[in-house]
Amino acid sequence: MAAQQERQQQQGQSVGFEDYLPVMAERLGEEGLMQELAAGFRLLMDPASGLITFDSLRRNAPLLGLGAMSDADLRGMLAEGDFDGDGALSEMEFCVLMVRLSPELMDEPRRWLDDAVAQASQFLFTS
Repeated sequence: MAAQQERQQQQGQSVGFEDYLPVMAERLGEEGLMQELAAGFRLLMDPASGLITFDSLRRNAPLLGLGAMSDADLRGMLAEGDFDGDGALSEMEFCVLMVRLSPELMDEPRRWLDDAVAQASQFLFTS
């Protein structure tokens, strides 16, 4: 993963969140990653509602280097993770969105599943 990031930087491509989350997961472990995501949520949330709202995201976006994002882009981010349709992100919605934005996190579990299916298929069709 680090080699991929270095290649992207050398080629002038930006290295985004989706590139760092798998590295964080590898280094911190599952519990550490969830703690970091929870800390990120608290940084962005509106203290009064306990949710990430458009206003809290707009206000705190510069802390994450996202200050130049348009209102439409910020609303799009909220909409992508807003599963219950309330216009804001709960901590669970935020964590799910962060993982969804980093599909590389699912590569290893996907390989385990593929191997298990292949073994089960082989057992079923050779027995």
